[in-house]
Amino acid sequence: MDWDKDWLANAHEGMSRRQFLARVTAAGAAVAGYAPTSQAVAGEIISTPTAGLTVVEGKVNAAGFAVPVYLARPARGGQYPVVIVLPEVFGMHAYIKDVVRRFAARGFLAATFEPYAREGGVLHLTEMGDLRKVVDAVPDARVMADLDALVAYVKKDADARPDCIGVTGFCRGGMYALLYAAHNPEVKAVVSWYGQIKPPKPAGIRSAGPLDIAARIKAPVLGLYGAEDLGIPVADIQEMESALQSAGTTAEFVIYPNAPHAFHADYRPSYRENAAKDGWARCLAWFTQYLKS
Repeated sequence: MDWDKDWLANAHEGMSRRQFLARVTAAGAAVAGYAPTSQAVAGEIISTPTAGLTVVEGKVNAAGFAVPVYLARPARGGQYPVVIVLPEVFGMHAYIKDVVRRFAARGFLAATFEPYAREGGVLHLTEMGDLRKVVDAVPDARVMADLDALVAYVKKDADARPDCIGVTGFCRGGMYALLYAAHNPEVKAVVSWYGQIKPPKPAGIRSAGPLDIAARIKAPVLGLYGAEDLGIPVADIQEMESALQSAGTTAEFVIYPNAPHAFHADYRPSYRENAAKDGWARCLAWFTQYLKS
């Protein structure tokens, strides 16, 4: 089964019938700032206020193209570790921006970007098939180059600690987080939320997945995955953890029982509150340990 269908297949597990029906009923309704293809649900969406934060929406030049970026940090001046947040397949939408603000509220300078800006973005697409045609055609090398540009931009911020850079991502962004850690030795910590371990490798798009380049990742890696993720077998998760540890990299992979793919996505039926909250606490502790100490 394709990973993008997983949240539909697993959505009811671990939920009361009333909660599931309420979410499914709401699923067809548009939620401002979310991709229609995500089937955004308004039930338990977390919204982080900007009070006490400095939020910047701008653009970064990457190979001659102005890539939209979103940055947040505490409003008071200081030197803050950097966390780069890599979006899901839906791009830089409201949920990803909120995650950026969540990190800023906890004392980080966080930033994200729109990977599909050159294609006009994907927020206007209503069918998953149409969305996949766009995102699946984007080469990993282009994403890595855009991330290089974003990191260079953030490192120039007067409030950033340029020697303390972490990366995290969700779904496809979780895969990119692992790939970028292998690409950029400046990365000091990684948290991958259900990022694919053995993705397809279409010619001209991807030459290697995270497992293929595990030995090149030197930064400590925390992996947060669901046992009921129909697109990422538990055996693959365990294989990735073992490969990292065998290469001498600090790695801890947590597999949540009864959790499907996208269990942190509070705007989708796949959301699992207990796993999401525990994963977030672990994520913050990981970055605090490896970026703030």
